[in-house]
This record gives sequence, structure tokens and C-alpha cells, in this order.
Amino acid sequence: MKKIQLLLSALLLAALVTVGVKSESQPVKHFKLAFVSNNAANFWSFARAGCNSAAKQLGNVDVDFRITSSGGSAEQRTILDDLVARGTDGIAVSVDDPDNQTAFLNRVAGQTLLICADSDASASKRACYIGTDNEAAGEKAGEMIKECLPNGGKIMLFVGHSDAQNAVERAGGIKKALAGSNIQIIDIRTDDTDPVRAQENASDTLVKYPDIACLVGLWNYNGPAILNAVRAAGKIGQVKIVCFDDEQDTLSGIASGAIYGTVVQNPFEFGKQAVTLMDEYLQGKTDVFGNGKIFIPTREIKKDNAAAYQAEQKQILGQ
Repeated sequence: MKKIQLLLSALLLAALVTVGVKSESQPVKHFKLAFVSNNAANFWSFARAGCNSAAKQLGNVDVDFRITSSGGSAEQRTILDDLVARGTDGIAVSVDDPDNQTAFLNRVAGQTLLICADSDASASKRACYIGTDNEAAGEKAGEMIKECLPNGGKIMLFVGHSDAQNAVERAGGIKKALAGSNIQIIDIRTDDTDPVRAQENASDTLVKYPDIACLVGLWNYNGPAILNAVRAAGKIGQVKIVCFDDEQDTLSGIASGAIYGTVVQNPFEFGKQAVTLMDEYLQGKTDVFGNGKIFIPTREIKKDNAAAYQAEQKQILGQ
């Protein structure tokens, strides 16, 4: 009996060793991943840096980072079709026009792993959204508007596309924060992601509504465009500015006091988390997307912390 027990123990040990050797020798799969922006703004430099950081850390992925020059859904469609044709294993996209792109995105999702980053298409079959809780970010912006307009006043919102999911949610968050206040939202002006047109919209508003109290930019380039318009009109300090994201001109405007504040996202983490989680999912960890939404926290940048934030951003870009 003792000999039989020893034999069984030896066989079990050999089996465990064999399994261990086999698992250790399993090669890590290599994947082709991609990230697609919804415009050509500097904002995406940080997302690209995040993608590159993740790729370097993982060592088993190639990331094709695509910038849409026109900021239009037609160009996004062309890029996504090309990536699918190239056999890309996973794609993260900041959706330009979710209402009209859903059917197309569903087709893409049927051919490759598809997630949304920065701007969601929640009705599509995308596996996950990674980015900002835009309604909560809008509420933060709304609180800043109330801070700089303690006596109330009229405001105008500006954005590239008012039907983009992040624009809808940010505007909704602002409205929620301003409910019951003496602040009136006149309207929202769109510019098709054209910075020149964005500045013209702000300039026209200053002329048409001479009693306007605050201009609010919902997308990253809107802050600098509004600042240029207010400066050209000689109304720095008279008309308050609240915006989103961290364009250099926006941060400089905050440091000088020309812009009251901005709500900044973390596009570096959008890119890093998108690549990391797509890789994990494709390696077999199918639960990494949780409930389908992964929110990356935002921050409020005002005059007192603008310099420290700028130093952080330069470090990310290796400047």
C-alpha cells in the first residue's frame, strides 16, 4: 500500500510539473490595435502618448493611432473600414455622430472588438465606453459658471457638434447645475470642429448680445477661440469664460485671469486604458469591461493650480 501511495504521489507531481511547464511555455498573443480620434486637436496628443505607454509596457501590441483631419463621420467611416480590412483585432473610437453611426458601428463590432473612448455610442454594440462621465463634468462646469456669475446673467454654449454624446451630456450637466439659479442659457452654437468658425460664433455672440455675461466652450478648441474673440472685442474681464480641456492658450488664459476655469479630462488615460483593456479582453479576460462603462476622473483647473497642471502635462509629453 505504501508503495502504491508513493507511486501515485510521484505521478501527481509529474503531472503538476508538466502542466506548469505547459502553461509557462504558452506564448502571449500579439495583437493589432487602433485608436481613432474625432478631430485633429492637440487633445489627442495625450491619448496617443497613453496608447504608446501601454504598448511599451505590454510589449505584445502594435497600435495604429489615426487622426481624423476633417472631424466628420464620413472620414471616420473610411478609417474604420480600412482598419477592419487590415485585420485589426481591436479598435477604440471617439464617435463623431452616434445617432447616425450606430448601424455602421454595429457592423464594425461584428467584425472586430470595438470600444468607444471619449465620445460614446451607447446604443451601439460596442463592448465598452472609456472616458469622462460627461454629465458630471458638465455639472462641474456649471458650478464654475455660478462661481464667476454670483449675480446671474446670460450665457452661451459653444461646441463642434451639439448631437455628439459628450456634448449632449456636458450641456445637460451644465443645465442641471444651473437649475434654480439666475443664469440663463441663451442657446448653443455649433462650428463643425472648425476653430475659425468657432471664433466667429463667439464674436457674433458678443455683438448680438452685448449684455452676455459668460461664454462656455464645450470642446477643447472652443476655449482658445472664445478667448481670441473676447480679447478682440476688448472685453477681457468683463465677459467671463468657462471651458473644457487643456489647450495651451486655455491654460495661459487661466494663468492670466482672462479665463475663469476649465474642466480637464485625462486623454492620456483614455489611450492607456483602451489599449490595456482591449489586450486583456483579447487575451481571454472577457470580464475586464465590467458594466460597459469605465469613467476616468476629471479635474477643475483655475488660476491657483494652472501652473502645476501645466508642468504635469509637459512631463507626459516628454517636454
